[in-house]
Amino acid sequence: MNLKLPGQLTYIFGMLLLLASCGPKEIKEEEKTENPNIVIIYMDDLGYGDMSAYDAGTLETPNMDKLAEGGVKFTAGYASSATCSPSRYALLTGTYPWRNKDAKILPGTAPLLIGTDEMTIPKMLKSQGYATAVVGKWHLGLGDGTVNWNEKVSPGPNEVGFDYSYIMAATQDRVPTVYLEDGMVQGLDPNDPIEVSYDKNFEGEPTGKDNPEMLKMKWHHGHNNSIVNGIPRIGFMKGGKKAQWVDEDMADHFLEKAKAYVKKDRDEPFFLYYALQQPHVPRTPHPRFEGKSGMGPRGDVILEADWCIGEFIKTLEEEGLLENTLIIFSSDNGPVLNDGYYDDAEELVGDHTPAGPLRGGKYSLFEAGTRVPFISYWKGKALPGTTDAMVSQIDIFNSLAAISGSQERTKDGKDFSQLFLGSDGEGRDALVLEATTRTAYRKGDWVLIPPYKGPAVNKFVNIEMGNDSDFQLYDLSTDLEQQNNLAEENPEKLKELLEEFIAIRGEDFVDTKGLELK
Repeated sequence: MNLKLPGQLTYIFGMLLLLASCGPKEIKEEEKTENPNIVIIYMDDLGYGDMSAYDAGTLETPNMDKLAEGGVKFTAGYASSATCSPSRYALLTGTYPWRNKDAKILPGTAPLLIGTDEMTIPKMLKSQGYATAVVGKWHLGLGDGTVNWNEKVSPGPNEVGFDYSYIMAATQDRVPTVYLEDGMVQGLDPNDPIEVSYDKNFEGEPTGKDNPEMLKMKWHHGHNNSIVNGIPRIGFMKGGKKAQWVDEDMADHFLEKAKAYVKKDRDEPFFLYYALQQPHVPRTPHPRFEGKSGMGPRGDVILEADWCIGEFIKTLEEEGLLENTLIIFSSDNGPVLNDGYYDDAEELVGDHTPAGPLRGGKYSLFEAGTRVPFISYWKGKALPGTTDAMVSQIDIFNSLAAISGSQERTKDGKDFSQLFLGSDGEGRDALVLEATTRTAYRKGDWVLIPPYKGPAVNKFVNIEMGNDSDFQLYDLSTDLEQQNNLAEENPEKLKELLEEFIAIRGEDFVDTKGLELK
């Protein structure tokens, strides 16, 4: 499938034609409409099998499916990491998260993870004339580590390329449980200042551990500190009562902010990073969606997110924007059922398979940790189809740079703009996968997981982690479920991949187990 991109060459030829046939006013109009609007819709813990378009599971997600049916569906699309903060860092910077020692799951008081001097997707697109915005979950740190939540919080999204930001401070299960607009906590009463600590509780403040009678959602592990909206969180918070969010309203709240942003009158194209919080814990569907899935809150919030996506796309259509908007849809990592609260996710999952045919899940080096739904949709421009070409979210930066005409590129990312606009073409040959600072290597259909200490199964979340005392080698072309370890049967393939992996990661990061390498 041969496709021409709306990049610089197309722009130059188009301008030459316009110079021959039109006056200055028409040229100015062409400049305005040269590049598409761009929206990244980013889910939180949505697994490969949670979306019905991926022919797995039993949930029906019709609005997500419309993107897959009308766009390019990647069956080998990867998040960079099996956890949230590292994946979000990689998405926005186009850089492997393991290159940044601080790219781990962040507490709510973590300093900004992205350096203000780093190139990001919004910075790159701003240089191409885009207006830029983020709405939803951030979880990339804020401030310099000494945040006063009662004043403007900086640096944050606005200092790494976003003109407008409306975010939750960190993530839904961590304090502070407030929204920030362009760095300012919304609805804050100055007479009730916010205090936050991840070290110790504030005197007299109830916690999930000590005050179970106050809870409407019980904690399973880890989430037993300050109580907000009847839900115990990670970390301690005092004050800011009027600014605290209502979890059940969060999806509607972010949807309205996203819709309002795309409705704005503007001359330039826009980039919107719309980061939904579903189906991350605590799972708190609006009453409209309670019980709709039959799978408990986790299934309900996936249906809620699907509805939000449908409403957002309907707004693009009503505003006459859909046919000039490139939408990229994906998730930050694979699925997890019990991730800290008793919400019957394991008990009510039934025949649904959140990971589809894949092994593992969130936190895991097995495929389900990082292989996620991945779709590129541009009505009338991206030719619909399904591809097994391997792509990563770190490739989004370079691909959008090519589509927008920017010369910026990252060393880790690849330009797959042609693939994003049609299902033909080659993807990545190799990719480093990451999970909780451990890394593995995929080359072609082969996956190498080096030896790692630690439990084979995380007992809290009941997920296989990919840890083993020996090398693991899988051929995904015949063993997508990763059940047959071929390391002993294929010593030459093992050495080949290990040498390439060490060339990328370094000997200090890979245990060779005494193998003789070149």
